[in-house]
Amino acid sequence: MSKAGILLENGEIFFANSNLSSSTVIGEIVFNTSMTGYQEILTDSSYASQIVVMTYPLIGNYGISDNFSESNKIQVSALIIKENSEINNENNADSLSNYLAKNSTLCISGVDTRKLTKIIRYNGSQNCLITTEKISKKHKKMLAEYSFPKDIVKKVSCTTVQKYKTENTKIANFALIDYGVKNSIIEILCQAGADVTVFPYNTNSEEILNKNFDAVMLSNGPGNPKDVDNSNIKNILGKIPVFGICLGMQIAALAMGADTYKLKFGHRGANHPVINTENEKVMITSQNHGFAVCSESLPSDITLTYKNINDDTIEGINNKTLHFEGVQFHPEAGPGTNDTKYIIKNWVKSVNRDMVNA
Repeated sequence: MSKAGILLENGEIFFANSNLSSSTVIGEIVFNTSMTGYQEILTDSSYASQIVVMTYPLIGNYGISDNFSESNKIQVSALIIKENSEINNENNADSLSNYLAKNSTLCISGVDTRKLTKIIRYNGSQNCLITTEKISKKHKKMLAEYSFPKDIVKKVSCTTVQKYKTENTKIANFALIDYGVKNSIIEILCQAGADVTVFPYNTNSEEILNKNFDAVMLSNGPGNPKDVDNSNIKNILGKIPVFGICLGMQIAALAMGADTYKLKFGHRGANHPVINTENEKVMITSQNHGFAVCSESLPSDITLTYKNINDDTIEGINNKTLHFEGVQFHPEAGPGTNDTKYIIKNWVKSVNRDMVNA
């Protein structure tokens, strides 16, 4: 095992073990509080160009399964953990160590992740460089000049149209705009009885509207929502039901006249309490976002539907006039509890009900 140095934007340095003998990566360092779900986190496109710190100290203790990936590759720039467990469930395909090595993904272990997380909490998310070389002026210059890519959605979105058929009784035909969609979102739509056609992030609105879809879903994805052109979403809103998840909700909110802002250290984990503002029911949710919709900026036709109990940030909105619903958390989970999976299924049913009653 090699040694590596972790250089933070605020100048602090950590030394630890590296699974790769030669590697230098740079990205935004964030932390995730999930106790499980490391494979879903590694393959979630919303983490593209980010270095993820796992706050739970023991990672890798149930191996890797072919069924748990949220995309076709590892998306994180690097993984930082306290301890890497080599235990592998015999029913799973591989160990975490082998999986990371096969994908040439840098994993740093033996780190005081508690201290590192506290730095991020107090100072906010920041850029970070990890290298197996001796940290030098060259690396400090690289870090100082780095900025998070504004075209990150382009890098993770599909480039061609993809179609998925439901194996259940078909009740709807949906378009999904891919800003970095998770596999589990497509799966839950198909399970609910929808055929799903996935389009690249920059697909012209007319191409979608002319195909007679019953509704449109705006997916999750990485980066700042203001870096994504929302003109096509403006053209779609009001003409067909739309549902947004995470980045998708933020993009729609901007298109409807609201504003967004960057959170100090974001919400990432599978244990975030959210309250339904209508029935006051509390749910434990899976979350992964660094930006939020500004509550003071909501136009009069937008209603707050869900709120984060920890910090009162917006977790859901709707606009009945424009037939829009959106949530900031991940109702499909993956990883996370199943408290909110009913939300997507109920939306699919509501679209079908509106079709029947039209």
